[in-house]
Amino acid sequence: MKFDPETRHSESIRLKDYDYSSNGAYFVTICSDNRKTFFGEITNGEMKLNGYGEIAYKFWSDVSNHFPHVVIDYHVVMPNHIHAIITINNPDIKTENNKKPKLGQIVAYYKYQTTKIINQLRGASPNPVWQRDYYEHIVRNEDDLNEICEYIINNPLKWELDKENPEFQKNK
Repeated sequence: MKFDPETRHSESIRLKDYDYSSNGAYFVTICSDNRKTFFGEITNGEMKLNGYGEIAYKFWSDVSNHFPHVVIDYHVVMPNHIHAIITINNPDIKTENNKKPKLGQIVAYYKYQTTKIINQLRGASPNPVWQRDYYEHIVRNEDDLNEICEYIINNPLKWELDKENPEFQKNK
């Protein structure tokens, strides 16, 4: 189905004139397609990754290989979403294709590559693994960064009360 912007009613959360290739840290959340619990399960506050979850977790290291000026800091894979801090440290010079990578390109690369590998394992024709969009937050200062890191670290412990947890939604 072709994308029709007239039928899409959600507003972009991106800052209109912000340069998303700017040096800095960005907190991202990427949800699985239809928020399916796809990557494993949480038992007693500990995430047990399945094979797909292992791919989602380990592939972050490949992002830095593909984008040399990008560092993936704290990250966690949850049953149906991931959180990560992506730090862009672009030098003043342009990259080989004469453009600095933007946050959206980094996330798109991650989603494309993990989907390709997961679908190969599933023996599935191109099936979506991720939702079309993602949430991002520009990390503004060290206090903001520390609060986000704490959130990422503690996220599995709070899964029982997480709005992304399908069981929480059923019992609400």
